[in-house]
Amino acid sequence: MEKRIIPCLDVKDGRVVKGVNFEGLVDVASPVERAKIYCSDGADELCFYDITASAEGRILFTDIFRQVAECVTVPLTAGGGISTLDDINMLINCGADKISINSGAIKNPDLIKEAAQEFGSHRIVLAADVKRVGGVFHVFTSGGKIDTGLDAIEWIKSGEDSGAGELVINSIDTDGVKGGFDLPLLKAVCEAVSIPVIASGGAGSIEDFITLFNEIPQIDAGLAASVFHFGEVKIPELKRALRDNGIDVKM
Repeated sequence: MEKRIIPCLDVKDGRVVKGVNFEGLVDVASPVERAKIYCSDGADELCFYDITASAEGRILFTDIFRQVAECVTVPLTAGGGISTLDDINMLINCGADKISINSGAIKNPDLIKEAAQEFGSHRIVLAADVKRVGGVFHVFTSGGKIDTGLDAIEWIKSGEDSGAGELVINSIDTDGVKGGFDLPLLKAVCEAVSIPVIASGGAGSIEDFITLFNEIPQIDAGLAASVFHFGEVKIPELKRALRDNGIDVKM
C-alpha cells in the first residue's frame, strides 16, 4: 500500500504558524500560497488546522479555509473547534474531504459515532494530541494546554469503536523538535487499532520518514509541518528517497 506524505497547515489568525511542543508560535506564510506549493510538489493530501479555535470556543475561520479548498487538487482535511454535526456539514460544503475532530469528541463522546453515521466513517478523522505524563500517554486538549487525564491508547481505541475511519496521532513530546517521530507512541497505537494511522510530530529529515515506515510498516502516512514550510525537506526528494529504500509512494 502506498504511503502518504501530508503537509500540515497549522493556522492562527489566518496565517500558517509553527512552534515547538505546541508553544512559541512563529509566523510562516499564507496558507493559500503554501497549499498551492505543496500540491505542485506532489503532496498526497493536506491538513488545515485552526489551532486556536477550540481554546477560543469557535469553529475554524471558514473564509480562509474556503480559499485554501478552492486552490488545492488533493484531499483536504479540516480541523479546529468542531463540536457539532452542523459544523461538519458546513466544512464539507466549504470543500473539506475529511473532518478532523479532537477536543469536540472529548466534550461529546457521542460526536464521532454520530458523525460517522451521518457522513460516513471515511470522512471522519479522530485526532489526538498525546503527551507522556508520569510515563503514561495522556490525551491533551486546547492546543496541548489541558491534560484530560484520559489514557491515550484507550481513548484512541474507543474512537475506532465509535466509527472513526482514520487517526492522526500528534506527539506533543516530539512536536517541532525535529528529532524523529515518536515511535514508541505510534507502535502502541498501531498495536491497538486496525484503521489507518497518520504519524505527526517530530519529523526533521528524510531519514526520519524512512525510519518511520521501516520501523512501523502499519503506519499509513507521515504528516509534518516545519520541515516542509522551511524547505528542509522537499517532497519530491523525500518521495524519491522513500522509493529508493523500498517504500511504496505515489510519484
